[in-house]
Amino acid sequence: MTRQIIQTDHAPAAIGPYSQAVRTGNTVYFSGQIPLDPATGALVEGDIGAQARRAFDNLKAVAEAAGGSLDRIVRLGLYLTDLGEFAAVNAVMQEYFVSPFPARSTIEVAGLPKGAAFEVDAVMVID
Repeated sequence: MTRQIIQTDHAPAAIGPYSQAVRTGNTVYFSGQIPLDPATGALVEGDIGAQARRAFDNLKAVAEAAGGSLDRIVRLGLYLTDLGEFAAVNAVMQEYFVSPFPARSTIEVAGLPKGAAFEVDAVMVID
C-alpha cells in the first residue's frame, strides 16, 4: 500500500501528530478540520455558521490540494458541541454541497480541540 501525505498552507497546519489528509489509491481520508484561520492558527470568531464556513473552507483547501473537490467527497462526519445547532450547520453545508449529497453522520460531542464548536472530517474518491 502506498500512502501519499496531503498538505497545504491554505488550511491550518496539524496541531498534533497527524496529516491533513492521506491518499491511498483513489481514496483520500481527511483528518478533522476545525474552524482555524490558516494564516494565524486562531479559532475564528462568530457563531456556529462562521465556524462551519471556516471548517468547510479548510476542508475544501485540503480537497483541492489532493487533486479533488468537495463534489468528490463521498462521506462526511460532522461533530458539534451543541446538537441544537443542527439546522444552522445544515444550512451552511448546503452552501458547499449540492445534491446528491455525501453520506453523513452528525454527532454531538462534549468538546473539540481549541474550544471549537464544530469539526468536519471526510472521505473523498478521485477517479
